[in-house]
Amino acid sequence: MTSLLSLNGIAKSYGPIRVLHGIDLDIRPGEVVALLGENGAGKSTLSNIISGTVQPGAGSMTFQGRAYAPASPREAMDAGVGMIHQELKLLPALSVAENIFVGRYPMKAGRLDRREMEARAQAGLERLGLDIAPDRVVEGLSTGRQQLIEIAKALTLNARLLILDEPTAALGGEETQLLFRQIERLKADGVGIIYISHRLDEIRQIADRIVVMRDGAKVQEFDRGDVPVRQIVEAMVGRSLERMFPTVPEPLPGVVLEVKALTGAPGTFQDVSFQVQRGEVFGIAGLMGAGRTELVRAITGADPVRSGEIRLNGDVLRLRDPSDAIRKGVVLVPEDRKLQGVVLDHSIAENIAYPSLKQVAQGGWLSSRRVTEFAEGLIGRFGVKGRAGQNAGELSGGNQQKVVLAKWLAKDPGVVVLDEPTRGIDVGARSSIYELIMELARKGVAVIVVSSDLEEVLGVSHRIMVMAQGRQAGILSRDQANDVAIMELATS
Repeated sequence: MTSLLSLNGIAKSYGPIRVLHGIDLDIRPGEVVALLGENGAGKSTLSNIISGTVQPGAGSMTFQGRAYAPASPREAMDAGVGMIHQELKLLPALSVAENIFVGRYPMKAGRLDRREMEARAQAGLERLGLDIAPDRVVEGLSTGRQQLIEIAKALTLNARLLILDEPTAALGGEETQLLFRQIERLKADGVGIIYISHRLDEIRQIADRIVVMRDGAKVQEFDRGDVPVRQIVEAMVGRSLERMFPTVPEPLPGVVLEVKALTGAPGTFQDVSFQVQRGEVFGIAGLMGAGRTELVRAITGADPVRSGEIRLNGDVLRLRDPSDAIRKGVVLVPEDRKLQGVVLDHSIAENIAYPSLKQVAQGGWLSSRRVTEFAEGLIGRFGVKGRAGQNAGELSGGNQQKVVLAKWLAKDPGVVVLDEPTRGIDVGARSSIYELIMELARKGVAVIVVSSDLEEVLGVSHRIMVMAQGRQAGILSRDQANDVAIMELATS
């Protein structure tokens, strides 16, 4: 079959550092090619070259039989190439429809045709089963819903090639299946798709071929999608991977955190009760919109509580804001690390030191030397691949997550809440984060893990609470829990 897109010898360097080494790749009409690799393997650079964001240093491309060298994303879109980025790029003050058509608004008689814009936006939203008014402002929507709006935006491009970078990272199982059904329709229309994901179980469902990258080079290609996960992972990391998840230690006696009949703001969650012991990893599962994030934000003082109570070591915890929770030893690693976890244009050392400034300061004075010294020990302990003075925004997702963990764990908390701890993180970085979770458990810390990845929540948890439509559907022991039991509760 004639190639839709052909890459020949694509290379890219930043100064002396070569990030892509002569990549050859063909994408045919109506197929999904999974592009896999650890963070830093070169997937994003290659995608950005195809979508016109980055210019290659060497090599050439053809698209639909013609020479293709977009100088900007606008040129790529005009040629028929669209990309959905992993990081959300919506403008919160604009409406859903305005975000979908930003930069390409439908016009009539020289003015914005708002009726046409909202009608076309509504059609794109309905294709994804998304019940959101197109004139609603984006601000305040959940991360998962914003991700679906990004996907609806791409669908309105009528592109012949779509690049999907971690499209399901913020989605639950039901929303993911909606997207997969839409991808099948696009394939039937002859659209080529490059699919980037760290959720390897998805690849078996959606991919026709798999291309694996490592250290800026294409190292392996599989001519089918149903390749065993272990085989894919070993190609990605370049070594045998014996275990995805570490051994889960036994919890210790004594209840650290107790939640009784907790109810949040209307439409979030209600009547939730559970306990977490010392050294226990307590998983929370459920579909998008089930109230998981709202629950843990309330437990950590970020969102208000209407009724019920939270007890820490037997004492009622009264929280006005997150600072109250932090002082009591309850910390939250949020689901969106870039917006809520790190200050991207500040250094790694500054990010790690911010929660501990009183500890770092000497006589009430801060010095960059003391901040650096404080952070360097934690950088080494948590395996952050970066220099203390380097901006956090320059790090991979996995290393940014390690910075967030380092800054909170430096305070020796009694309760650590992790909301989607490995979202958008590669397999190698996931393993190190799972090890950190088990290290916390061994030290007697109560850990709560919220995850949309069923394999993850099953792999790290002693018990799993499943939420459905804002309510507690059930709590499963490690022996009782499996993907079928969780999904039956989540859809009840």
